[in-house]
Formats: sequence, structure tokens, C-alpha cells
Amino acid sequence: MGVGRQGELFAAGAESCSSSGAGALPLRRHQVLAWQIRLAEVQQSLFEAAGSLSVPGPSPGLEQGNLFSPQPPSQPPDPAALAARLNPLAFAPQSLQFWRWPQPPQAGAALYLVIDQPPHLVSPLLLYVGETGRADQRWKGEHDCKAYLAAYAEAVLQAGFTTRLSIRFCCDVPEAARPRRALEQALIRRWLPPFNKETRRRWATPFTADPA
Repeated sequence: MGVGRQGELFAAGAESCSSSGAGALPLRRHQVLAWQIRLAEVQQSLFEAAGSLSVPGPSPGLEQGNLFSPQPPSQPPDPAALAARLNPLAFAPQSLQFWRWPQPPQAGAALYLVIDQPPHLVSPLLLYVGETGRADQRWKGEHDCKAYLAAYAEAVLQAGFTTRLSIRFCCDVPEAARPRRALEQALIRRWLPPFNKETRRRWATPFTADPA
């Protein structure tokens, strides 16, 4: 069965295929791989393009680059243009459990990106894009992406694959919520990360029985 047919299978039975619902059957190996390949086919060219851009890498203090360079008042930054400049892999990877550290390595306004780098795929997978005014607090407690990531990791491991999940923070963002959210939405439209609510229907995310 081809990749396209897998998309139809997930769309028809995302809940019954869930790895996290009561009585749900684990996803089969070929189902997990087909879903990952579908996402990689969309994102691989974006990762390649981002890697060819001159985007500063992470510094020890996680003060990455000059994404928001000073602009004349008559020329506010264009979110789509900024999203095209941002390389998700340019930011330092951290454990998803970073918030348990006594002193989280970042605070204040930030964009955050959850990435998997499966060793069996050529391309990384950008799974989620978010924004926050408090980078040291946003990942604590309840967060809808956490459930998707936990179910995804479980399904991938049960299928016999390996995950290399990380979260990366871009702290070079506005303090004001409105332009920060505009950039978040531009990144979601560009990368189509499957665990954002705006794109779950597109990918028929099969890793949880929770409604999209």
C-alpha cells in the first residue's frame, strides 16, 4: 500500500488506530513509517532551503541571531519573510524535560519548536511550533502538544523505530504578543507541523484519540 493510501487509512480511522486510547491497537510499522514519510516529503525541501541560508547558529547564551533587526516604522517586519529566514535547526536542542531543571536555560518571550530527527529518515520532522511570553513556564503543567508527543513516541517505539525528540527556543522575538503570534502562524503555514491544531486535520494525526 502506498503512502497516499496510508493517508486515507488514517483519515478514515484515526481514533481506532490510536496508540493511546482505551483498547486501541498499536499502529503497525508500515503505518508509522508511511506517516513520517508523508511529513518528510513536505518538509525536507524547507529544511534544505533553511540550511542554505545565512542564519546564525546558537550561542552559549541561546541569544540566536538577529531575526528581528531594527526596521523603519513604515516598514514593519513581514511575518512570512521572517518565517522563510528562520532555520529550526539553528537553535540549540534541549530535552523535552528541560522545565524540570532547577534553572531553565531560557526565560521571557520565545518561539519554540519540537523536532524529531529519526535515524531512519533523511530529513528531520518539525512536529510543533509554539510561542510564549514565558519560556521557562509554558511547558509546565498541561499542554496539548505533550499528549501528542507522548503518544507519538510510544507508537514509534512500538513500531521498532527510534525517536530523537528535542525542543528548541528562538528567544530573538518581540515581547509584544501580537507580532510574536503572527510569526508563529507564518511558521505553521510554511512548515505545516502536524501537532498544531491548525494542521491536524491535514495530517489525520493518528497518535491520539483526543479530538483535533
